Amino acid sequence: MLFSDILGQEHIKKHLTKTVDEGRIAHAQLFVGPEGSGTLPMALAYAQYILCQNSNGENTGGNDACNLKCTQFTHPDLHFAFPVAKKEGDKTKNPTSKAYLTEWRKLLTEQPYGNLFDWYKLLGVENKQGNISVHEAADIYKSLSLKAHEGGYKILIMWMAEKMNAECANKLLKLIEEPPKNTLILLIAENEELVLETIKSRCQILHFSLLSEIDIATGLIKNFQLDENTAKTLAHQAQGNYNKACDLVYHDTEDTQFETWFIFWIRAAFKAKGNKAVIHDLITWSEDIAKTGRETQKQFLLFCLNYFRQAMLLNYKADALVYIKPQVEGFKLEKFAPFVHEENILSISTELQDAIYHIERNGNAKIILTDLSIKLTRLLHKKAG
Repeated sequence: MLFSDILGQEHIKKHLTKTVDEGRIAHAQLFVGPEGSGTLPMALAYAQYILCQNSNGENTGGNDACNLKCTQFTHPDLHFAFPVAKKEGDKTKNPTSKAYLTEWRKLLTEQPYGNLFDWYKLLGVENKQGNISVHEAADIYKSLSLKAHEGGYKILIMWMAEKMNAECANKLLKLIEEPPKNTLILLIAENEELVLETIKSRCQILHFSLLSEIDIATGLIKNFQLDENTAKTLAHQAQGNYNKACDLVYHDTEDTQFETWFIFWIRAAFKAKGNKAVIHDLITWSEDIAKTGRETQKQFLLFCLNYFRQAMLLNYKADALVYIKPQVEGFKLEKFAPFVHEENILSISTELQDAIYHIERNGNAKIILTDLSIKLTRLLHKKAG
């Protein structure tokens, strides 16, 4: 991974390469940034810079064979850990990252800015919630206790470190605090609050910002040969998330399906007041969404949360901040916006966040979504002050 291929984050690139050039590599680091900001590509480039003894701020000019192995993600001293879940028909009792390295390399090659939902789809476990278990910690100890194959650094990149369960995190505490000589542990997280404080306190933390529209548009023009106007439009819709921008290019974003679900839900909720027959539609809708995986349900509810916020911004004439463009025929955001206002937006947001919380904790999705639907019916008919 070349640093020049990573969008934006120039100050972080300079900081990381400078620490290597000056021999000041912190042994445990935590990269924190929102989806699509480039935390994983940056970790890959940084690891390559160290392993291949590159210089002058780029992954060229060092050991060519080493650079090739890093580009293919097969360097023997570069180790990975990431959330996994047992696949259908998998005979492995306690699966760890090692069992899914082929799929992982595919993700890194095709979607280095990808999110957890992309990863679960690639694995075929959308209906499950993956984690990084204590069995993973045992594999990590084993890998990092061995001598480096090429005599230099050993590097662990753990993606979505907030998915470590408590048992795994506690087992890794001592290793993170005092790793073997010439060992670097790179943790990557989107939500810093979900990383145990005892883990964070042992790491040097680097915060990544959302990407600028200019950086995203530049990436889209370079990687997809888009014209400038199209690239700028998609960059605006992506809201700092390059992964979202790539999905928009491919028309592969789950948002199209989410919007269809959302608009049916909203229309049914409006009709349901004083019409008991429509309650059946809401219950059927809840059953259908409940049949999808928990990660899909969570992503959908986050989509809904954002849609309501966008509607409220439009209602209060903050047009410059509105980037959603409805794709469902006959649905106009400007007609929906007046129903989202200061009297109900806080309650709507709270109910959606509570639903996400309960789904994450394996609550009955059908009951959670039915309850949410009935509450939404009442909230949407609440009058503005």
